[in-house]
Amino acid sequence: MSGTFKAWWASDVDGKAKVELSEVADGDLPADEVTVGVKYSTINYKDGMAVQGNINKIMRSLPMAPGIDYAGIVEASDSGKFSVGDEVVLTGWGVGEAVSGGLSQRARAKADWLVKKPEGLSLQQTMAIGTAGFTAMMSVLALEDASVKPGDGDVIVTGAAGGVGSVAVALLASLGYSVAASTGRESEHDYLKGLGASSIVPRSELSEPGRPLGRETWAGGIDTVG
Repeated sequence: MSGTFKAWWASDVDGKAKVELSEVADGDLPADEVTVGVKYSTINYKDGMAVQGNINKIMRSLPMAPGIDYAGIVEASDSGKFSVGDEVVLTGWGVGEAVSGGLSQRARAKADWLVKKPEGLSLQQTMAIGTAGFTAMMSVLALEDASVKPGDGDVIVTGAAGGVGSVAVALLASLGYSVAASTGRESEHDYLKGLGASSIVPRSELSEPGRPLGRETWAGGIDTVG
């Protein structure tokens, strides 16, 4: 394992974040227990904000690499939970925000932040699903926990053409739910129907002032917009 690696590295230049492909030293990574050779990461909304000038101060501890998730192979470990060669996945925990993230050939993390790659998935597939897919699946599981079942009525998904929304539409449709997909982009209607949406709800319809008390319209919802 060499002492340097390449990363999209964000530095403070005259009070602004400058992100460029750089040669980085191991000593620039946090002093945590597990070192991971990163094979795949995804570009999430927060990552887009980070690399476009650190909008809203997404990265709070420069210098660092952006990237809120990654999958890779353990290169060194001071933890009994993981051994060299283990395939691992990480999402969240402030990675890419408070500590250096996954848009890098190497990362270092606390052992509690990592999970072993699920059987039946490749490292590439875990990041094809990524944080967006994980979030969408957690939302679907929450609906199931609330006893919302296929046949109870339409389930609405807001921001349906986005990362979390589009995966949520596909998951719900594959499970037999009738999905009402909300978007403000007419150009995405065919895409959403191809994912399995039963109907399209214009975003403008949801932004209009509602009555104090209306009839129940949907059996449940996944709100990715807020």
